[in-house]
Amino acid sequence: MFDVAWGVFATALGWIVATDFRGAAHRFHALSRAFVPFGGAGVSVVGVGFFRLVAGIFALVGPVVLVSGLTDVWRGEAESHSLPPISAWFVVAEAMIVGGVLWRTWQRSGVLRREWDAGSVQRRVAASGLTASLVAFVVTFGFGWGTWMVVSWLAGGLCGLTLLLSDRPGNESDTGEPERTPE
Repeated sequence: MFDVAWGVFATALGWIVATDFRGAAHRFHALSRAFVPFGGAGVSVVGVGFFRLVAGIFALVGPVVLVSGLTDVWRGEAESHSLPPISAWFVVAEAMIVGGVLWRTWQRSGVLRREWDAGSVQRRVAASGLTASLVAFVVTFGFGWGTWMVVSWLAGGLCGLTLLLSDRPGNESDTGEPERTPE
């Protein structure tokens, strides 16, 4: 089941960013700079071309993994797997990290708060879905429910893709700089 979820997400993200669909590569670059905790908005280690190159690799590998996973499902070899027992301290640490990330992204200057404030129903549902999937990921991981963990991971990835594709021409990007229109 993990191969199917990974294949779907890698294929979708890879093709969307590699082809720069609706300026997704530029927006992904801006979002990555906004998430750098100590670098500031002006620091950029890699450019948009690097993101498009890596996304191209995902776009080529994703369908292979997806077909492999679907073949396993067809043969009946992909079954619901549970995870090995996980230490409670590890789950608490993971919950604290995810809580910190959610707190940072929902602050007044956070990425998810800006997406929510943009006002469209699609952005609000995607931001809420991404938040809920992160919480669900921690819960399902803590209980060792492997299949549901993958489902929450896939749902969060698809919500993230929705936010990535919801560009706002004419507005400022997530770094405070004017957005570039795709060429």
